[in-house]
Amino acid sequence: RAMELPPSHFPAARAAAVAVGYLRYLRGGPGRGLQLRELRRARRQDIDDVGHKYYLELELEDVLDKDRTVSCTAEVLYPLGSQTSAPDVQVTVQGELRSTEEADQEFYNRIRSLQKELVAENIPDSHGNVPPELEPIHLLAWVASGYVIWQNSTENTNFHLAQVKHVQQVKRSDEDLQFDYVVLLHEMVSQEVLPWEVTVLWHPRRGARVSRS
Repeated sequence: RAMELPPSHFPAARAAAVAVGYLRYLRGGPGRGLQLRELRRARRQDIDDVGHKYYLELELEDVLDKDRTVSCTAEVLYPLGSQTSAPDVQVTVQGELRSTEEADQEFYNRIRSLQKELVAENIPDSHGNVPPELEPIHLLAWVASGYVIWQNSTENTNFHLAQVKHVQQVKRSDEDLQFDYVVLLHEMVSQEVLPWEVTVLWHPRRGARVSRS
């Protein structure tokens, strides 16, 4: 039997951060950034010899289209006594996400046509600004950090992307775009800020694939 938790409860918020990270990795891209608008409901079940499972009802918004929200249910299972394996996450999005096909293609063509590989740092800057031409690069960092957050979270952590410290595009012989990131993740429980190196491969038809370098 699952126990109701107040949505403001810290463990509920931590599980929600994992679910949103996973969804960003799965469904995010240079033209779509999903963020939590509201955690509506949370329940926790302690499963003997398996671990703790959270059932969440979330409302998400698209940062590029604040009026558009989607509902989402998620299950986050933290395996027992494991600091090494990622939480098992399942998410279901209710309703349609805005199509990003056109924006994706435009971004892809723009990066492909650069004479020199893109390099940037400190996104957002110290005033919290992201230059419009770097917004897609910033949103791809959301995808990358979403993967890192999902893979490295435990029941006692709450990671958020603080900043892209550095990003460098790497020329490839195939059709993928490659970006090597150094992202700073803010761990809200210990208040540590941790740098992670992550590589993102992206193609408009195939979406994003993330690997830790």
